[in-house]
Amino acid sequence: MDPAKAAENTILEHLQSHDEIPDSQKFAASSGFDHGVVENVIKSLCGSRTIEANEIKEERWALTDEGKSYVDSGSPEVQFFRALPSEGEILMKDLEKKLDPTVYKVGPSAAIVNKWVTMRKEKREVPGSTKPETIVYVSRKINGVEDKVKDLLQKIEAGEAVDEKDVDALKRRKLVILQTWRGYSIRKGPEYVLVREKTATDLTREHIQRGDWKQLKFKEYNLSAQVQPIQIGYVQPLLEVKEEIQNIFLQMGFEEMPTNNYVESSFWNFDALFQPQQHPARDSHDTFFLKVPSTTKQLPEDYLERVKQVHQSGGYGSKGYEYDWKREEAEKNLLRTHTTAVSTRMLYKLAQQKSFVPKRYFSIDRVFRNEAVDRTHLAEFHQIEGLICDRGLSLGDLLGVLEDFFSRLGMTKLRFKPAYNPYTEPSMEIFSYHDGLKKWVEVGNSGMFRPEMLLPMGLPEDVNVIAWGLSLERPTMILYGIDNIRDLFGHKVDFDVIKNNPLCRLGLQ
Repeated sequence: MDPAKAAENTILEHLQSHDEIPDSQKFAASSGFDHGVVENVIKSLCGSRTIEANEIKEERWALTDEGKSYVDSGSPEVQFFRALPSEGEILMKDLEKKLDPTVYKVGPSAAIVNKWVTMRKEKREVPGSTKPETIVYVSRKINGVEDKVKDLLQKIEAGEAVDEKDVDALKRRKLVILQTWRGYSIRKGPEYVLVREKTATDLTREHIQRGDWKQLKFKEYNLSAQVQPIQIGYVQPLLEVKEEIQNIFLQMGFEEMPTNNYVESSFWNFDALFQPQQHPARDSHDTFFLKVPSTTKQLPEDYLERVKQVHQSGGYGSKGYEYDWKREEAEKNLLRTHTTAVSTRMLYKLAQQKSFVPKRYFSIDRVFRNEAVDRTHLAEFHQIEGLICDRGLSLGDLLGVLEDFFSRLGMTKLRFKPAYNPYTEPSMEIFSYHDGLKKWVEVGNSGMFRPEMLLPMGLPEDVNVIAWGLSLERPTMILYGIDNIRDLFGHKVDFDVIKNNPLCRLGLQ
């Protein structure tokens, strides 16, 4: 007979003479059925209202594979004890040859703790060596032992109650593990019958031709049943906020920069930004350097020479860093640490035009830093970059643009803190209040690009650049109320959160 039909018959026959089946797991085990088969039968019988079932969830201790092996063969300490001669001593190294490695490793120490055995050490001279050899003998202290570990494991396997202290001891030895158990308690339903008739689900042409439709029992339609949800795509919070920020930049008249090169040279990533070659950010602890290809030779020579001079001896009103600038450091390839490297390329390209044209640029793309991962930091994340290049810009223009930009993001609680950047002066860190973390969180950095960076490119002396950069992840965390960045980006993302979250609408003002 089909296992499902046999399980159905057994359940219905049992309920005819009993009020309830309290535990479907035990019932399945005692009846010789797989619980998965019984579970499917229960769901089918509930659908026809033949039975009523309540789901039960409990946490129960189960044996590990090692624990199951001790039920069959006995605990290591008992196996070790039984391997000893009833009288006299035996060499430990002789026991090693005849015992299982796990038993030999665990058994002696456990047997000593239980005071079942005694060990005696003896030093023996070794021919040709000045160092004596230690010989270990072991012997029984008592005649017989009880295998309490095996008894406890058998009780847990049978579902019997075991003292909490004993369970803790078995847990420390990794012989038991806590598992979630699920089963059902079953009672008769309003449509209970001993033998369930098979109901027809469709009235077919053959039924009408034969005329047997009059004798058929049809399954009732459940017009209130929920249909299967439509499987459609869901917008990931990062992508949603990224699109909204792109729209904000476009509304403010910005032009998007190309950001398709994750690999940059140290020249564009650091040197062109007037960042000294001994700066800590250029260390391998902070930056991912490439092994293949490790360097690049494709650098604009005239511009490179001007950058070298401003680093070594200054210029444009600056005395520089006064150190020996090395080309081999500038040629090293790396995974870009910020999209400001893209801004550098775009500003250099702008400076090569015959006549200066003011520009507003932005970019949103990935950057890479060799950082320890925690609830607010990742080694790979997104940077939002915005800059305005024009004549006569000041710090007041930067503050005004930042207030406008962040208010469009819906982040009105802002604070600015003076900071240091090698390539901006003045510089400001940007903080926004995170209601979930209940504290101010740094969301970005900003400043005015230094003349030592802009003038070697060939930009006019009266042209200034105001710029700011922020991560995409932290504003998204603030807007969505997420307090751990690993729940937003990476393999730990909860897709149910993405499905159930409403679309984030940034507060345009």
